[in-house]
Amino acid sequence: MEPEQLKVSSHRWMSGALTAFSQGPASYDFAVHHAGVAAEHLLKAYLANLHPALIVEGKDFNSLLHATGHGTRASIDLSRAKTIGMVEAHARVHTLMRKQMPIDAKTFLPVAVARNGVAHVGIHDVSEVQTVFTTCLQVIDPLLTELQIDPKTYWGSYQQLHDMLIAQQIEAARIELESKLVKARAIFEQRYGHLDPKDREIVLATITRPQPSPGHSEHVEEALCPACGSRGGLIGETHVQPGDDFVSFAPYAFVCSACGLDLDGEGELGDLAEEVSIGMTLSDYYSDWEPDEDMYRER
Repeated sequence: MEPEQLKVSSHRWMSGALTAFSQGPASYDFAVHHAGVAAEHLLKAYLANLHPALIVEGKDFNSLLHATGHGTRASIDLSRAKTIGMVEAHARVHTLMRKQMPIDAKTFLPVAVARNGVAHVGIHDVSEVQTVFTTCLQVIDPLLTELQIDPKTYWGSYQQLHDMLIAQQIEAARIELESKLVKARAIFEQRYGHLDPKDREIVLATITRPQPSPGHSEHVEEALCPACGSRGGLIGETHVQPGDDFVSFAPYAFVCSACGLDLDGEGELGDLAEEVSIGMTLSDYYSDWEPDEDMYRER
């Protein structure tokens, strides 16, 4: 649970991952596994640096005792303490580092699947190796900044490989996004290109009417479609910044019923991913919230 120990461990695992990746397909299983472990340990190093309790399984009391400095009262050794998995570690860090962490939960999940696939059954999807491996690098980069770790020391002689993989990932994402935009514009023209401007405006006003928010944890805001300019739905999560009385909105997806554009993740959203206040106080936003009776039912 020591952040310094986790930092050192992450560096060691990543060194092995980079070595394996550079050796080619025969070592890709090691590369994927080791990179996943390196990312997990650095995620936990960030959390443990805030407080060790942030990396333990919340329902395990003995683990919490160790994390809060009361290990002598625990009935198990520290080596048997239960910590959270890598998906939960990423989720917690992403909540705290929304603006710095470019990888969202959906993008990170294949990392866990690949790492666990190698660890438990010795298999992984070879076609996804470079994407999964580069995702680990993208997760680690902002953590190095937050933990004040010198990137040159962490990446070592593989700095150039790191830079090349990141550049390739960015270019691939850009091409995929542009393909989506081109396809959406073509669909829009096919659907509404034959209409005169006035009739088109009437039709679009009907089909692009914003839908109500599905719930308190998820929120929908209206936004103009980057492909066709129609009104679309920007979907995201709501939360409250520390010390702020107003509810903030963090978008993670966009859909347009006019042209069919579907954007997912901060990388595709671009400027639409900017976090904003929805102009409602916490008490107003949750004014109709009622507690779940099951939470208070005696068991």
